[in-house]
Amino acid sequence: MRENELKNILMEKGQEHIWEAYQKLDDAGKEKLAAQIERVDWSMVAMAGHEELAQERGKLEPLSALEVSAINENKEKYEKIGLDAIRAGKVGAVLLAGGQGTRLGSDGPKGKYNIGLTKDVYIFERLIRNLQDVTDKAGCYVPLYIMTSDKNHEETVAFFEEKNYFGYPKEHVMFFQQEMAPSTDFDGKLLMEEKDSLSLSPNGNGGWFYSMAVTGVVKDVHARGIEWLNIFAVDNVLQRIADPVFVGATLDSGRVSGAKVVRKADPHEKVGVLCLEDGKPSIVEYYEMTDEIINSREANGDLSYNFGVILNYLFRVDKLEEIMDAKMPVHVVEKKIPYMDAEGNYYKPETPNGYKFELLVLDMIHLLDNCLSFEVVRNYEFAPIKNKTGVDSVESAQALLKENGVEL
Repeated sequence: MRENELKNILMEKGQEHIWEAYQKLDDAGKEKLAAQIERVDWSMVAMAGHEELAQERGKLEPLSALEVSAINENKEKYEKIGLDAIRAGKVGAVLLAGGQGTRLGSDGPKGKYNIGLTKDVYIFERLIRNLQDVTDKAGCYVPLYIMTSDKNHEETVAFFEEKNYFGYPKEHVMFFQQEMAPSTDFDGKLLMEEKDSLSLSPNGNGGWFYSMAVTGVVKDVHARGIEWLNIFAVDNVLQRIADPVFVGATLDSGRVSGAKVVRKADPHEKVGVLCLEDGKPSIVEYYEMTDEIINSREANGDLSYNFGVILNYLFRVDKLEEIMDAKMPVHVVEKKIPYMDAEGNYYKPETPNGYKFELLVLDMIHLLDNCLSFEVVRNYEFAPIKNKTGVDSVESAQALLKENGVEL
């Protein structure tokens, strides 16, 4: 981008302070900052402080699930279908691991966090062990794609190398980096992280397939003949990965996607709920739910919106490619964002000081025609680690792992 173009864009977007910072840099710094500015999605930045630009929700209706009792009745059939697909090389797995363990008191990748009590047990290690439960049964390996970010890529790769991939064959593991998004203050002004760099952060888990495409990883997916991708988050240490029963049930249903869900622990549990929106599958976040939706019940007394998602999805690859260029909703989130001011002073605020912009994988569901809601047993498959103590914490996950016979 030429300097006059760069200046015009920054002036037009009200980002004069970035132009001033740019002018003070040497040639290498100017090149670095200009490359970042060129990649800025200005439609995202324009949403800062403008709630009216957020996408309105359509008509919401409850969506039933394939419940545990029905799954157990057909478990043998579903598992055979799933194992056949895995053995035929049609299933891959994608670990979303672009975040840091900040809320756990760690500056490193979240997956490096040690949850062991009497020995070292890392989050990454538990996930690999869970996947090996399936590959041992199938007698073959599932290709594993690990999404990192600019913040943790090198450290994540080095950790897997150091730990010899926890016994998983290196040739079946591939890393790729997710796209980054800028941060702004509450007035929509881009924040700087360094003198020659914008404050950038991972753009949320919803950009994972686009990131696979732009980094060339999708070519590997096609080369291997993979038709289905199981997406899962780094922080749930109990989840089943490439679960043949889940895979088999989704294939048997004829649907193009599947979502693992758990029954809500109570009406106000902070989980997104799988539902219908304007007749298509969708997920409504807990903070979007009205009191009427939260407390609505069926004739049998069950909550109408009863099944919370746990960020474990199955997608058909060809359908992902069809929706890749679709405009996804942008979630504007208030955050505490470290930044550098015009004088070069660096600040780490203790309260939210700006916005980050995120795409969420749950929004991909609404872009597809249908989705199998697949219920799993909470204490067997849901042990998220969001905090150090309390609800959804290291402590609660450790207790659930021990309940499931995992030595810590």
